[in-house]
Amino acid sequence: MAEQEEDFSSLPLPDRFSHKNWKVRKQGYEDAAKTFEATPDESDPAFRPFLQDSGLWKGAVTDSNVAAQQDGINALCAFLKYGGQQACTRSRSVTIAPIVEKGLASTRAATKQSALEALLLYIELDKSDPIIDDLLPSLNNKQPKLIVATLSAFTAIFHAYGIKIVDPKPVLKALPKVFGHADKNVRAEAQTLSVELYRWLREAMKTLFWSELKPVQQQDLEKLFETVKQEPPPKQERLLRSQQAAVEAATSSGQPDAEADDEVEEEQPGEIDAFDLAEPVDVLSKVPADFHESMASSKWKDRKDALDGLFAIVNTDRLKDGPFDDILAALAKSMKDANIAVVTVAANCIECIAKGLRHAFAKYRSRNMAPIMERLKEKKQSVADALGAALDAIFASTGLSECLEDILEFLKHKNPQVKSETLKFLIRCLRTTREAPSKPEVKAVAEAATKLFAESVEATRSAASEVLGTLMKIMGERAMGPYMEGLDESRKTKIKEFCDAAEVKAKDKPKPVAPPPKAAPATQKKAGTKKPALGAKKPAPRAVTPQEEPAPPPPKTATKSIPSKLSAPKSLVPPSKTGLQAPKKLPGPAGTAPSSTQSPRRNITPQDEDTAPIPSKLSRGLAGRSLARPPDTSAFTAEPTATPLAPQPPSVNPAERLELNDLRSEKEHLIRTNEDLRTSSAKLQSQIHELQNQNAQLIEDHTRDVLSIKAKETQLVRARSDAESAEAQCQRLGRELDRLKRELKRLESERSPGGSIYRDHEMGGSESGRNVSGTMSERSASAMAEREKGHGDSRSLADSKETGYQRMARNYAVSPSEEKENDGNGGGSNGEKAGRSRSPVKGPPPAPAPTTTTTMTGRREVSGEGESWKRAAEVTSQLKARIELMKAKQGLTKR
Repeated sequence: MAEQEEDFSSLPLPDRFSHKNWKVRKQGYEDAAKTFEATPDESDPAFRPFLQDSGLWKGAVTDSNVAAQQDGINALCAFLKYGGQQACTRSRSVTIAPIVEKGLASTRAATKQSALEALLLYIELDKSDPIIDDLLPSLNNKQPKLIVATLSAFTAIFHAYGIKIVDPKPVLKALPKVFGHADKNVRAEAQTLSVELYRWLREAMKTLFWSELKPVQQQDLEKLFETVKQEPPPKQERLLRSQQAAVEAATSSGQPDAEADDEVEEEQPGEIDAFDLAEPVDVLSKVPADFHESMASSKWKDRKDALDGLFAIVNTDRLKDGPFDDILAALAKSMKDANIAVVTVAANCIECIAKGLRHAFAKYRSRNMAPIMERLKEKKQSVADALGAALDAIFASTGLSECLEDILEFLKHKNPQVKSETLKFLIRCLRTTREAPSKPEVKAVAEAATKLFAESVEATRSAASEVLGTLMKIMGERAMGPYMEGLDESRKTKIKEFCDAAEVKAKDKPKPVAPPPKAAPATQKKAGTKKPALGAKKPAPRAVTPQEEPAPPPPKTATKSIPSKLSAPKSLVPPSKTGLQAPKKLPGPAGTAPSSTQSPRRNITPQDEDTAPIPSKLSRGLAGRSLARPPDTSAFTAEPTATPLAPQPPSVNPAERLELNDLRSEKEHLIRTNEDLRTSSAKLQSQIHELQNQNAQLIEDHTRDVLSIKAKETQLVRARSDAESAEAQCQRLGRELDRLKRELKRLESERSPGGSIYRDHEMGGSESGRNVSGTMSERSASAMAEREKGHGDSRSLADSKETGYQRMARNYAVSPSEEKENDGNGGGSNGEKAGRSRSPVKGPPPAPAPTTTTTMTGRREVSGEGESWKRAAEVTSQLKARIELMKAKQGLTKR
């Protein structure tokens, strides 16, 4: 046995990994783990065989012996831990699925823990996407224990790395199917995973799968979420290798706090919302084809219906980017609609589109923001809330710098309601912005808010104080000090109260000063130039070098010319003689001219200074001077030359002064011109706003006029229909009048003298004859009265007289005719016989006598022929007058 063990240990590790004996494999796994731990770095040759043949790890993970399998997974963990990213990328394609099937589902707790550690190492070394993609198919496995193990692995992965490292969207999409599994253990583990995801995502996670769960499951999860809501925000517990390297670099550079702050900001789960998790939806294809036609309709109901349909389409978490130009143009135009219901729905649509597009909405900001802010004049709270929500969504898609120009412009609006709502919008922008405004922006906002303190409305002044307080919270009291100087103490106190109560997300962090690091190398260079100096005999050049910009050349020349006779003149060339003769030659032309001309030449050609003074000094005689005096003269002459050279830098030529004055005057002119242009631009802008307001007012007036015209048209149509009915009634009355006239003519023709219808024997007829004629006259009168009642007109006193006359005429005319008809029909034969028997007097018939009519009482009323005709004419004229009166009452006169 000992010989066999020695033989096995002498085998290479790859051969021992594939050996038939499990003990050999187990010992090989243990030796491999020890070998990996002892390697100095990732490029050690011990990793090479396993990088070239990654299938060895598949056999180690799926070893048939559970004890050897545990050591094999431990060896894989050591290989990943010390092998680096290359070990991860080469082996994960063949090991993830076996780890899930054999490792996570193992009955041994140590094997499960090692398998989970291997998965975490795979994510730590590279990224999580390939691991999640390989784990998701295991959720469709038929064995419930594999699904439970996979869900448990997901829970551990999210708990260790969080949602910033691991994308939760694929897992959230797979949760509804897991919640519908028949096994209760699977559903219980799905609840555990959901609670872990809720720790990171909060309510945003519900957008992907919540609607697909059963109500009972939703209630159970809500109960579990209640305990999580009280916990603090989670943090990433395990760092990636890249994050570990960054932390080590920050620690070595002495700035660990800054890195820690950045990591904390990245780990905050509040930044995750429904937009990050939702899939983009293409809504442009769902917009109805007649949307723009409906928006151009003159009926507000059609426009509102079109906007309601659009709102139902765009009301989603995330929209796919596309050409929204026409739709947003129609929505911007709807901001001027006279109906506030249309304005409210249009604002809601803009809000949904801005939230769904986020940063892609920035290109449409200028088209929609100004019309919305112009409509802030509406005092109805529901409309103001809808407009404010739309403005907030637009600001979230852009930023403070983009929106500030329009905000400051509308703070000058003449409508107090617009100013107040604009201030509220600015306060919300300052609270939600994550980038502190720049100094010019702070100045513009502070000046605009300070001007509003002169407003007569207290709400506007209070809102201006809140703007300054919120701005002070972001920038600090020191930065806002200059803008607080001219304010009252009460106003300052109120601003500080708003500052203490404000909650902002941005803080002004002063940038680190860059000049100190740049100054250090400059000092080192200067120190390097001073190193070649041999002695301390050159204090004078140090005093001269600050006046002359190029300091390095004089020390170099001084080091080259060590002799004392040549070193002194190099620093001061014009006063070349001794200290007693130098003052005599300085004021002369020979001394002043070279000093003015040679001082700038030292900056350009320092080598010429070595050659030029030598012949001059030789000509003056170098043998007559001692060797000890030149250093004294250089030190002596350096002091008087330093004093006249001191005022040299500010001295300017007259031509340069004139040019400088011209430039200053041009600058002032340009500044004044710029201010004039700004004031004119402001005036033009105000005029534009006034014209826009007038245009909106004209549109409202036009809409009102159109509505009134339509109402008048409706009234006119009704009046025409009434006139037509009145005309028909008049025609009917006219026809009745013609009929009456014809009847009168017929009666008159029958009453003519040549054809008398009454005879003496008939006049003296029996009592029964008179009764018959009276009865017939009463029937005709009652029939006429019923005809008059059918027209529905109420009769006055004159009408009653007129009716009486008409009845008399009809009795006068109708009774004889009825008697005649009765005679002709045989109905009056008995009367005639009775008359003949009663009046035996014979003779010619009497002359035409006055007509007689029989009334209801049986009495006879005698009237002449002319009176009956006059009465008939009066009845006719009264009927005509009544018809004209009816037409006058209806307002329709004959044209």
